Amino acid sequence: MTKQPALYILASRPNGTLCTGVTSDLLRRVWEHRSGLVEGFTERYRVHHLVYFEFHDNIEDAIRREKQIKKWRRAWTIDLIEESNPRWRDLWPTIIGGEEMDSRLRGNDKLEERE
Repeated sequence: MTKQPALYILASRPNGTLCTGVTSDLLRRVWEHRSGLVEGFTERYRVHHLVYFEFHDNIEDAIRREKQIKKWRRAWTIDLIEESNPRWRDLWPTIIGGEEMDSRLRGNDKLEERE
């Protein structure tokens, strides 16, 4: 997987604690969370399961999307996750090449307009 700006959502468990973030290297960043190298919220609440991600053409768009999602109601974020990942599978195997990526997760085709 090449470096590309991405928005990601981690969860502690299905419908559990969520963390939304942005990175230019999804593989490295999720590995850091999973390995406990990121101190703070995700380490404290064990938020290590990648449940959603979307790639963007540039970091500014990814940051804009992150800010948009962070303003949403929790139910909207859960709907976003469940639209492409209804069983809340950990998508880590997908990004390390162990599973085929769902076509809905390949890009940012559908940017929600919720505020």
